[in-house]
Amino acid sequence: MRAAEFALGLLLLTLLFLAIALWNGFPLVFYDTGGYLAEGLQGAFLAERSPVYSLLLFATGGAFSLWPMVALQALATAWFLAESARAELPNLSLSALLALALGLMLATGIGWYTAQVEPDCMAALVILGGYLLFFRAAAWSPIRRMLAIIVTGLAAASHPSHLGLIAGLLLAACIMRLFFRALPIKILPALGAFLLSLALILASNYALTRQVFLTRSAPSFVFGRLMQDGIIKRLLDDTCPQSGYRLCAARHHLKTRADAWLWAPDSPFRAQGGFHGDHTEESRMIADSMARYPLLQVRAALTESIRQFFTFKTGDGIESQEWILKPEFEKAAPAQIPAYLAARQQQGHFRFAVLNMIHVPIGFLSLLGLALVLNQALIRRNWEEAALPGLVLIALIGNAIICGTFSNPHDRYQSRIIWLPSLVLALAQMRNPRTLRPQAESGT
Repeated sequence: MRAAEFALGLLLLTLLFLAIALWNGFPLVFYDTGGYLAEGLQGAFLAERSPVYSLLLFATGGAFSLWPMVALQALATAWFLAESARAELPNLSLSALLALALGLMLATGIGWYTAQVEPDCMAALVILGGYLLFFRAAAWSPIRRMLAIIVTGLAAASHPSHLGLIAGLLLAACIMRLFFRALPIKILPALGAFLLSLALILASNYALTRQVFLTRSAPSFVFGRLMQDGIIKRLLDDTCPQSGYRLCAARHHLKTRADAWLWAPDSPFRAQGGFHGDHTEESRMIADSMARYPLLQVRAALTESIRQFFTFKTGDGIESQEWILKPEFEKAAPAQIPAYLAARQQQGHFRFAVLNMIHVPIGFLSLLGLALVLNQALIRRNWEEAALPGLVLIALIGNAIICGTFSNPHDRYQSRIIWLPSLVLALAQMRNPRTLRPQAESGT
């Protein structure tokens, strides 16, 4: 594909990935969008929201329009998808690239994330960026490679789980480099993206608080998951009143869901200051529960990780946000209120039940296809063809472990990247239409 065709492809893919937002009449929003608006456009610090994504929202002119932000997300996704496709299929035509992207738009939730003012779409960029930097960027020009490092670093810095994801991919790449010496893996470019993400997080936190730290919300999310799994209740039953925990008095009235503990108005967590309160006791209870019930902790984390791996319906939380976010728009971006209220999303026109009759089965079939493609590449010892499916599988598992263990399972956590197995499967079929056919056994 010539440079002009590639540039045209990027433009058309970007428009395609904005199609849902254009149809909606306004970029899609999520519950968390209000927090990012407050943090990025008003200078507030919210421990539970990424300051990097918030400040990126400010830098793209979010106070005047949210369209530049989603356009940037769509362009970055289009670029990494096109680069990955071109790396797997060097003779890829423009029409084939467009067909590939259109198929993903129809069969997966990719368009619902690129068009949303939320860092969820960045998770897939961390994975594709890791693949390109590990396996493909060595042959690129320095400018192109540096741009990929910047985009990957920004994506990794946009959410704490993304930072864990790129760290896990780096660890996996180092292990693969030890055991698969025939596979050319470059660690330094991806390490550069990881270090950039760390620097961005530290700098953004300092800009808003004048203090240097990575995160202040991690103990609260972990505590909520332990409460949902019943581990906190058991700790209180076994140790109160001797332990002196503040929650001893409320141990018979605890929330049974992590989300209710974190967000319900009547939650003791909110009464104690929420994410801005003192988390010393939370950290102490987490440590005590790990020391007392190590096997229970491992079993609960494994259970939640498996649940997260297979939980990926499209549309989680993408319903009407009028009464939730209207006050935030009034304070941070009042000029955008008419378009925001007129959008189909705020009119309650979204219905995901039918859509998930397509997306969920395709997600499961793509997981199966991903395993088959990887297995066939390993059998043939074709390490180059195994690189992308192998890295995507590692990322899917890693994402499920991070989100299921350190938060709690939600459809959107895995849904935001479940389109990647579909991409891998489509590329494998385009490269060799016989990819998923059983291999004929040789006789004597």
